[in-house]
Amino acid sequence: MAMRQTPLTCSGHTRPVVDLAFSGITPYGYFLISACKDGKPMLRQGDTGDWIGTFLGHKGAVWGATLNKDATKAATAAADFTAKVWDAVSGDELMTLAHKHIVKTVDFTQDSNYLLTGGQDKLLRIYDLNKPEAEPKEISGHTSGIKKALWCSEDKQILSADDKTVRLWDHATMTEVKSLNFNMSVSSMEYIPEGEILVITYGRSIAFHSAVSLDPIKSFEAPATINSASLHPEKEFVVAGGEDFKLYKYDYNSGEELESYKGHFGPIHCVRFSPDGELYASGSEDGTLRLWQTVVGKTYGLWKCVLPEDSGELAKPKINFPETAEEELEEIASENSDSIYSSTPEVKA
Repeated sequence: MAMRQTPLTCSGHTRPVVDLAFSGITPYGYFLISACKDGKPMLRQGDTGDWIGTFLGHKGAVWGATLNKDATKAATAAADFTAKVWDAVSGDELMTLAHKHIVKTVDFTQDSNYLLTGGQDKLLRIYDLNKPEAEPKEISGHTSGIKKALWCSEDKQILSADDKTVRLWDHATMTEVKSLNFNMSVSSMEYIPEGEILVITYGRSIAFHSAVSLDPIKSFEAPATINSASLHPEKEFVVAGGEDFKLYKYDYNSGEELESYKGHFGPIHCVRFSPDGELYASGSEDGTLRLWQTVVGKTYGLWKCVLPEDSGELAKPKINFPETAEEELEEIASENSDSIYSSTPEVKA
């Protein structure tokens, strides 16, 4: 029986959502952070989209956001020439790292002791978070603004992307190991530790490379310009989104398009699978995040599959909202009116 995809819509941002990231799986579930041009990154429960809090402090658009593995720290990159590190539990700002230009990307090492940043000044910076007063290590070599920078190979190497180049760096020697050149602008980059796979999007292409050697593995062509793509943790599926407002799902092994969905009202800027692979999140020019089921109709999070009596109809997953959810959010907002928590964004079908 055919099942209809019913995404959860996470409201609250007032400008385009340009980046998002999931934490690892913790004893409290997993979490989702979003970066937005409104300058107010938001933290949510990953499997439901329920709003937890808003990090207040940036004075410009936030271009990048990430969480460490256990979701105890967050980091953000912004147009106010700073990167900030936050306590993701209390929402307190832990440190502000001043830069000389717009910061676009941030990434923690696995032990959360170091932060990698990159931005418009073409430099990679490595900050020792245990010595915030110390000057960062700097790596130069990019010829245009850095869009994404990621630790890889157990933090022994660094991957970074500027306009049309992806570079691999050795952390110990701070030198370039290899580079990839493209004939059009690189729009996104994702690193998959299991299998050392690098996912790169440019134009309509979704390309997969070895993160160790940068050698090509395979590539797919999409029907529209793609801004972001993500590989399923089990490497079964690839999801991608871009300029035509649609999300595309592909079989990773064959490259066959399995599904496509239109839910956003603007271009899709970012898409990522959850750490358990049960859903993927998308962020758009329309100012919303949407959560989509990997396997439509499965009971998970707020989704509960309800089969209609008339088998000729499409089965539609039902969205269950806890009765106390709104009350709990209002209580949290009230108790923390002077901290990170602001208005109560909605999560709806």
